Amino acid sequence: MAGDDDAYVYDEETGEWRPASEMAAAAAAASAVRDAAGNVLSDGDSVVLVKDLKVKGAGQTLKQGTVIRAIRLTDNPEEIDCRFEGIKGLVLRTEFVRRR
Repeated sequence: MAGDDDAYVYDEETGEWRPASEMAAAAAAASAVRDAAGNVLSDGDSVVLVKDLKVKGAGQTLKQGTVIRAIRLTDNPEEIDCRFEGIKGLVLRTEFVRRR
């Protein structure tokens, strides 16, 4: 139960007044960057591609099972920034990767 001095916020989904701290924790969990399997990703993780991807502008295809190391999260929770041999500025969508 929340303390008496906790601010309350109206939750439009449930139609109830809930503690602000509880709402903030729920929003943070919902905005976490997740891979294709639902695992939470963080900076520095290694990921594996779950399907073949054609890289625009590089004339190269990254094959399923390719390991991408040291990813960086972006402002968009559906994209990650990474590097791969000979491809600078590679941005992958999280729906095509799985945490290793």
